[in-house]
Amino acid sequence: MDDSTDGGNWWKRLSGGLKRTSSSLGSSITALVSNRLLEPETLDALEDELVRADLGQELAARFVDTLAQGRYPQGITPDEVKAVLAGEIEKELAPVAQQLEVTARPFVILVAGVNGSGKTTTIGKLAARFRSDGKSVMLVAGDTFRAAAIDQLTIWGERTGADVMAREPGADAAALAFDAIAAAKTQGVDVVLVDTAGRLQNRAELMGELEKMVRVMRKVDPTAPHAVLLVLDATIGQNALSQVEIFGKTAGVTGLVMTKLDGTARGGILVAIAAKFGLPVYFIGVGEGVNDLAPFTARDFARAVVGLDS
Repeated sequence: MDDSTDGGNWWKRLSGGLKRTSSSLGSSITALVSNRLLEPETLDALEDELVRADLGQELAARFVDTLAQGRYPQGITPDEVKAVLAGEIEKELAPVAQQLEVTARPFVILVAGVNGSGKTTTIGKLAARFRSDGKSVMLVAGDTFRAAAIDQLTIWGERTGADVMAREPGADAAALAFDAIAAAKTQGVDVVLVDTAGRLQNRAELMGELEKMVRVMRKVDPTAPHAVLLVLDATIGQNALSQVEIFGKTAGVTGLVMTKLDGTARGGILVAIAAKFGLPVYFIGVGEGVNDLAPFTARDFARAVVGLDS
């Protein structure tokens, strides 16, 4: 998935989408370091601000360490602080900034996440990306609990030219996934995107159903699903950490998509998640438009989140 032609536009959307986070972080940094030397209490206050921005304790401590070891006899400017911080964030994120490679046919992607995370919309946007790469796509309306989710996926199918496999509300999601993968094999479909019900992590029976979907899929294709993407809503902050943990145990999450980064001042949570779990972050979303979901790059995110130019 090559986004090189859209680089400038994406940077504008990314930096604009992260404006609430970068403004909050930037104003804190400016207030703390303007016209003063880097005293221990200033460094402590900076560390507190980074933790408050959900960047995580480890990165905050490392950043302050790096600043403390620097030579700033005349003090330090806010932009210099931001540049050091962007460098530390980029180091943290570089290992998880990975491309989602399609390695099988059909390449089955199970998409999980709680209701309201932007899961079904993300599936539609992913379908649009794969279709623009010339791949055939099948969407599977596995969120059989909600008629609205089935309708939403059907609309995305029409919009993107993807096939849609759906049943009536309340149908067995695992059986639907089985039939969809069997059909995709017969039809030579390139990518199968499977929606799932928006399970709350404390609903054991719903988590059990997710495990069942994976089990049943493997009866028709022992290697499926080839990717399990967890869609996370950035606006929930620290709760995202527990979602990664629980969905990871249940569904064997292989990678993350973070949405709604434009709706929060706490976009730093992505850094804390990367530090704790080391899972690939394949895509991030900064708006509602089909082009507002793009592959994740560590440098761009690091500079945008602290408010520096690309």
